[in-house]
Amino acid sequence: MIKTKRTSLFIGLILGVSLGIYGNIDDDVMAAKTDSQTTKAVKQAKSLSQQYQYKEAKAVLSGHKGSIVNHLKKSINNQQSKLVTWNDPTKISHLFYHSLIVDPGKAFSSKQAQGYKDYMVTIDEFMPMLNQLYDNGYVLINFKDIISIDKQGKVTFKPIKLPEGKKPLIISQDDVNYYEYMKNSGFADKLVVNKQGDVKNQYIDKGQKKTGDYDMVPIIDTFIKKHPDFSYGGSKGVIAETGYNGALGYRSSESQYGDTKKTHREAKKATKVANAMKKEGWQFASHSWGHINMTTASVDDIKKDTALWQKEVQPIVGKTPVLIFPFGADIGSFTNYTNDNAKYTYLKSSGFSIFDNVDASQTSWGQLTNDYYRNARINVDGIRLHETMTGENTVLNDFFNTKDFYHRDK
Repeated sequence: MIKTKRTSLFIGLILGVSLGIYGNIDDDVMAAKTDSQTTKAVKQAKSLSQQYQYKEAKAVLSGHKGSIVNHLKKSINNQQSKLVTWNDPTKISHLFYHSLIVDPGKAFSSKQAQGYKDYMVTIDEFMPMLNQLYDNGYVLINFKDIISIDKQGKVTFKPIKLPEGKKPLIISQDDVNYYEYMKNSGFADKLVVNKQGDVKNQYIDKGQKKTGDYDMVPIIDTFIKKHPDFSYGGSKGVIAETGYNGALGYRSSESQYGDTKKTHREAKKATKVANAMKKEGWQFASHSWGHINMTTASVDDIKKDTALWQKEVQPIVGKTPVLIFPFGADIGSFTNYTNDNAKYTYLKSSGFSIFDNVDASQTSWGQLTNDYYRNARINVDGIRLHETMTGENTVLNDFFNTKDFYHRDK
């Protein structure tokens, strides 16, 4: 009797499915799945449009329907119709910093106090700058957004489009190596990847290791999570790396510390950090291996130094077409580089096509040819901030109001 009931129930289920009695279950599942996919697409499209990637946002919405999708498409089209094109390579502003001071009391009482006062800014000074840059409509880009380099080394400028009132800005940081001389001077110790996969700093305070936002990289990462429209397509900034004390706070230089298991471990850790940074929109640049002055260095010295950078730093941060001159010391005047310039021809043959000097006389400067792009950086440091306060140099006034946060002279 029990067997007969089970058999009848089974036959009934088969008949029910064949007659379509349970067909609405599959329809509901498919509808729920479609709604979930559309919701995900809408979320992704909103995120892309927040960072000015309108074409990509519409591509994500392709094939999806509904009032929310239609409304978002209309909003994106409206934003696109009002974009301003930035197609002038001379109009890309570039601010640069050195390592940020965590503890001014330590830094300004150390043996290198005057150097830190002249060339560094504190985190308490940097944060108001960042907020004002955002409020003033600046949007972070890096060189990948504006410069294309083909396999033959030909350089092309790529215009970018931003809403009216928004302005592209490159931010870079020199010497993100956490040199030995900076130890116990109120600076972060290194960059690390935490358990969540985020790049943070290690900072040692009274012998205790702390992990957090103690320098520019994690500070900007955190800021952009709160303000995604401060970044163009996820771009952050450019990191200028030397090699004589290793990379990113890791003593990875074999020529300085020996070809040992320890230096190999350090290089592996640094590579993990660099890969995480690139994934998050950071771009790396050579700052030479030994922080050499390329204006006064001989061609042979530049060759030796570049070979060391390629051997010890490039495997960690990857190949880069960007060379940021230490001291801002360029290999030529502000006229075009020519093939008569042996330093230029060597560096170009070594893979460099983007060159950055320093010029704080104007808010932006650029020089574009088929072979290279030059871009001038403005130093944001104690010297420049002091000159801004006294009125000796006012170039930073276009970016932020120094009087709001700079109080060292009082």
